[in-house]
Amino acid sequence: MRIAGRAAVVVMSMLSLAACSASDRASTGDPSTSTNSSPTSAATSPSSGSSPATNASGPVCTAADIKVTGAAGQKPTITIPTTCQPPKDLLSVDLTPGTGAAIKAGDTADMNYLLVTWSDQKEVDTSWQAGRTPYQMKNVGQSPVIQGWNEGMIGLKEGGRRLLVVPGDKGYGPQGRAPIKPNETLVFVVDAVKVTPAQ
Repeated sequence: MRIAGRAAVVVMSMLSLAACSASDRASTGDPSTSTNSSPTSAATSPSSGSSPATNASGPVCTAADIKVTGAAGQKPTITIPTTCQPPKDLLSVDLTPGTGAAIKAGDTADMNYLLVTWSDQKEVDTSWQAGRTPYQMKNVGQSPVIQGWNEGMIGLKEGGRRLLVVPGDKGYGPQGRAPIKPNETLVFVVDAVKVTPAQ
């Protein structure tokens, strides 16, 4: 389900990361709430009162269990399985190999992305939307975004498409980030549009 009125919810909440305490993110250089750059307070409010994400029982899913359709450069479709549990570790798998420069720590990467939440299979945010432009992630590895992005983008080549499955502890943690539930597993498909090496 698309949430039409919440364009840039996830990107802007990544930029603020109020859901992450200083002790949780000290090693990644993430900013505290005092550096919140989101223009919409609702986009940066913890999902207090929300029930934690619940998931299916069974074996742990692998990247191969998650179905992604659509060509690189176009908006994909993500189908999350209901017969296995979300991965407990970060998964980063290239779906389409890129031919350009690979993202390295410190680089700037312009990326299109789609985010679906695992527990309810809802589309939460996408840059493949009228009026949107690729998200520019500066200083990859130490960028003020969720930990799963800083770790998971390394090595993706310009022109490539990657599936990124982010467990709750590398996403928004036990506080969540409205409309994302506490401890939610996040499923991204990311296209690397442009990679600019660090100066």
